[in-house]
Amino acid sequence: MIRDTSAQDKVIAPPPGQANKRRLWLFAGAAVALVAVVVLVSAWRGSDRSIDASRLRIAEVSRGTLVRDASVNGRVVAAVSPTLYAPAESTVTLKIHAGDAVKKGDVLAVLDSPSLSNELAREQSSLEQLEDEVARQRILAEKQKLIARRDADEAEVSRLGAQRILQRTEKGYKAGAIAEVEFLRAQDALKSAEIRSKQAAQASGLEVQDVGLELKTKLSQLQRQHLVVANIQRRVDELSVRAPVDGVIGTLSVADRAVVPANAPLMTVVDLSRLEVELEIPESYADDLGLGMSAEVSIGTLTATGKLSAISPEVVKNQVLARVRFDGKQPDGLRQSQRVNARILIEEKPNVLMLPRGSFVEDGGGRSAYVMDGGIAVRRPVQLGATSVSAVEVLSGLKQGDHVVIAGTDSFDNAERVSVNE
Repeated sequence: MIRDTSAQDKVIAPPPGQANKRRLWLFAGAAVALVAVVVLVSAWRGSDRSIDASRLRIAEVSRGTLVRDASVNGRVVAAVSPTLYAPAESTVTLKIHAGDAVKKGDVLAVLDSPSLSNELAREQSSLEQLEDEVARQRILAEKQKLIARRDADEAEVSRLGAQRILQRTEKGYKAGAIAEVEFLRAQDALKSAEIRSKQAAQASGLEVQDVGLELKTKLSQLQRQHLVVANIQRRVDELSVRAPVDGVIGTLSVADRAVVPANAPLMTVVDLSRLEVELEIPESYADDLGLGMSAEVSIGTLTATGKLSAISPEVVKNQVLARVRFDGKQPDGLRQSQRVNARILIEEKPNVLMLPRGSFVEDGGGRSAYVMDGGIAVRRPVQLGATSVSAVEVLSGLKQGDHVVIAGTDSFDNAERVSVNE
C-alpha cells in the first residue's frame, strides 16, 4: 500500500540568479505601494474635507453666445374685454346669461329709467316751445322790416313833395307873385324833409339789423336745445345695452330686475379672437424690461412667439405685470385665464465665457467657485456677469477649459480645498 508520493519527490535547486530577481520584484512592488500611499496621504492632508464625486455636478467653462432670459409664469387674458355700465339709475332686465356667445349689436339688457324718460320729455317740450318762438320771431322780423321800410319811403315822399313846392315857390318869387318870406319858408321845409328822409333810411337799416340779431339769438337757443335733446335721446337709446364686439359674456355684475345706480357695472364682454398673455415678472428684472422684447410662450406642448406690448409702471407684491401680444395668428384652443409658462429674451451676448447655471451662483453670492485641480476642488474667487435660465457669464477668475463644481457645494462648508473621491 502506497501512503503518499513523498518518497518520489526530489528537491531541485533553482537556477543561479533566480532568487535575486524575485527579491527585486518584491522590492519594486513595495516601493510602488509606498508611493501610492504617500500620494494619497499627502492629498488627504492637503484638503480640508473629502466628498464623493457622485454627489457633485461638474461642468466645463466654455465660450459661446449667452442668451440672457427670464422664465416666468402668466395667464391668458383678453386683449379686448369691455365692461358695460348703466347710463342712469334704472331697473335692469337681462336678455342673456353668463357664457352666452353674442354678436356685435345684439341687445344684452334693457334698462328702465323713469327719471331719464321724464327729462327727455321736458327737454322735447322746451324744444317745441323754442321752435314756436323762432317762427314768431321770423314773422316779427319781417313785420319790423316792413314798418321801417314804410317810414323811410314816406320820408322820401315828403322830401320830394317839399322839393316840388320849393321849385314852384322859386318861380313865383322870381316872377314877383310870391313874397320872399314864402320862398324862404319853402326852402326850410325842403331841408327839414331831407333830414327826416335821411334819418328814416338810417333807422330802417338799424331796425333790420336789430330784428336780425333777435332772430339769430333765438336760432342759437334753438340749436342748443337740439343738442340737449340729442344728448338725452342718446342716453335713452343706451338704455338698450348692446354688445360692442363679437364674443362671449364673461361676467354678470347684476341680477335680473335689479335696480342699479348710474355708472354701475353691468357685465363684461370678452373677445376671444384677440387674446394676450399677462406675465408676472419678478421685480429684479424690472430695469431690464422694454417694449418690443421677444418672448416664447409655452402652452402645453405648443410654443408660440410674441412681443412685450405693455409693461405696468408699478410693482405689486414684488412683481411687474407685462402683456405679450402673439406674432401673427394666435394659437388655437386658448381659454381665458389659462395658466402658461413664458421665457423672455432680454439680451444676447456673443463670444463670452460661460458656465451652466447651478447652485454655486447663489452660494456665497456668486463671488467664488470650486475649480477642479486633479482630484482636489480648490476654492477660487470669481466674478460673474449676466445670468440666464440655463447659463451664467464669467467675467474673471476662470478660463476656458476649467472644470467647475456647479452643484453640490453646500456640503463643502466654505472649505478652501476639498478632496473629490471617484
